[in-house]
Amino acid sequence: MTKNLVGARTGIFAVLGTVLALSLSAPAHAAPSAATAAPDSEITVEVVAANGSGCSPGTARVVAHPDNTGFRIRYYDFVATAGRGVDVTDSRKNCQLGVLVTVPAGWTIAVAAADYRGRARIPTGATGRQRTTYYWQGSSETSRTDATFTGPYNGFWGTSDVAPVLVYTPCGQQRVLNVNTELRVDPGTAGSNVSMSMTTTEGDVDTLFNLKWERC
Repeated sequence: MTKNLVGARTGIFAVLGTVLALSLSAPAHAAPSAATAAPDSEITVEVVAANGSGCSPGTARVVAHPDNTGFRIRYYDFVATAGRGVDVTDSRKNCQLGVLVTVPAGWTIAVAAADYRGRARIPTGATGRQRTTYYWQGSSETSRTDATFTGPYNGFWGTSDVAPVLVYTPCGQQRVLNVNTELRVDPGTAGSNVSMSMTTTEGDVDTLFNLKWERC
């Protein structure tokens, strides 16, 4: 996992992340080592399942990149908060999404990298945490990002992970990518409230999944 700082306004943060290596049980084809360009045919992505306190119905959507290199998830109400006057249940928010990715016949895909972005207000003495796992339907291989942010920090945050081994979907089958994300904040010794979100009203801040294509 790499560590990114996106337009920070104040403070510093430390990101501690662990990405579990993905392993691929033998697919119907051997993935070539040379890079393969994305197909011209349009792909489609859609949310087929959404559960959790961070993504009530209608508050998460997916958009495919025009060049078929990936897709983005946009959350509209995914915020964890804690502190004075805040219900303790609001300190942890989670979202479990099922994203169906439909690809042209004769092609297979793998997630090559993922970027997670949002906003946070974490005063001195407080912490925030982002944990995301994703895996293809029917696969036992899971990629995981676990990042901790410490105050003082106020601004955009960003984390990234790159799959060390590519896990391809089976040829001729459409699969759902399961994406499970948790945000958790702890006010600790801070004298003010803390918040962390997967949303923003400024700039292009989303969860981004970059795809690797291969012919079957």
